[in-house]
Amino acid sequence: MILKRLFAFCGFTLKKSAILLCFLLPFFQLRGRAITNFIVAFIAILFLFHTVFRKKYAELLQGWFPYAMALWGLMVLSSVLDHSLHAVLESLAILRYFVFAKALEAWLLDNKKDRQILGFSVTLAALWVLVECWQQYIWGTNIWGFPRWVDGALTGPFFDPRAGPALMITMFPGLMIYPLYMVQNKSIAQRVAGFGILSFLLLTMVIIGQRMPALLVFFGLFVCAILLKTTRVPVLLSTLAGSVGLALLPVISPPAYNKLVLHFFAQIRDFPHSPYGQIFMRALNMLYAHPLLGLGFDGFRRHCADTAYLYTIPQFAHLVAGQDPAVGCNIHPHNIYLEVATTVGLVGLCVFVCLVVVWMKRLLRSALTNTSLMPSMLFITLCMVFWPLASTSSLFTERTAGWVFLLLGWGLSIAKNTHKPLPP
Repeated sequence: MILKRLFAFCGFTLKKSAILLCFLLPFFQLRGRAITNFIVAFIAILFLFHTVFRKKYAELLQGWFPYAMALWGLMVLSSVLDHSLHAVLESLAILRYFVFAKALEAWLLDNKKDRQILGFSVTLAALWVLVECWQQYIWGTNIWGFPRWVDGALTGPFFDPRAGPALMITMFPGLMIYPLYMVQNKSIAQRVAGFGILSFLLLTMVIIGQRMPALLVFFGLFVCAILLKTTRVPVLLSTLAGSVGLALLPVISPPAYNKLVLHFFAQIRDFPHSPYGQIFMRALNMLYAHPLLGLGFDGFRRHCADTAYLYTIPQFAHLVAGQDPAVGCNIHPHNIYLEVATTVGLVGLCVFVCLVVVWMKRLLRSALTNTSLMPSMLFITLCMVFWPLASTSSLFTERTAGWVFLLLGWGLSIAKNTHKPLPP
């Protein structure tokens, strides 16, 4: 009996510690990747101990988790077959993200108050990025004394241009949710204020000067208008206001105009010869050469300079003829689905797509059956993350994975703990 009480006390204390760390995670996602890695691993390990001591193994055999384990197993297998010890160790470590998301869903965020505090933490983190972007725009430098990036992009609280992705992924659950509540209010003043805040947030994304995050936020608003009928008119008006801001960029932010408009159209006109086009073709060449299981974890980075992957697909030969092997190389393929395909081949890509479908189905059901806007905000955010026609950061680096699996676990916990039948 004493031993049982001791285990219960330790479990309660450790859970409270894990919840506190979870609340701090959004801030360390912005500054402190090593600490973020520790928090994710710590929560994952605690959940596994909880599962063993409480004998709740059924949680690991239901829903999306078997798909995640299949994907993880394929990552390890493909890394072993590529004979890279580093890739094997890295692929083994990827397990922490899946277990972390499951921990949030099934254990850590089972309390509504805890989910609300996490939402407040995400809001504070998003506000910091927002304020730093405007500080850098108005005064020329951020809090650390760093100016704009060399291409004109605002860097927010960072040294390099990372403000766009960080603000994009925190925008809807951390910031947009408040004006969206306001525009649904009966008060005219509240609606006007909500519309003004929506327009301001869109203008911020535009002046940051990073193309894909800005485009994905506009896409997110499109999904929002489809999902929430009461927001359609304000979303349409704020989108028009954002478009006006884009048209005024040559005046209000010439560097952002050069990056968002001129450089964008220059790349689109000759996309196959652009840096992104070359990267995508190199990834497709790798997939063509290793269609089943890919090249293992980090396979794109390790093999992209190999001449064997310059001319694999005959149709691409004239587009890369005479190219230096280093052209088209990067640390990842800049697309989540190409990254998964080069890592675990078409077999793993099919598993990953099934996993994403299961996730999005759960989140959509939660968004449709909850009166709160937060499930919808999380669904919209993950629609942006998993949209296939996008240039993205690597999914399995801490900078991206920490956010994605935090928001995913949060959304799944809402779906699990507020389950209601769909309306007729």
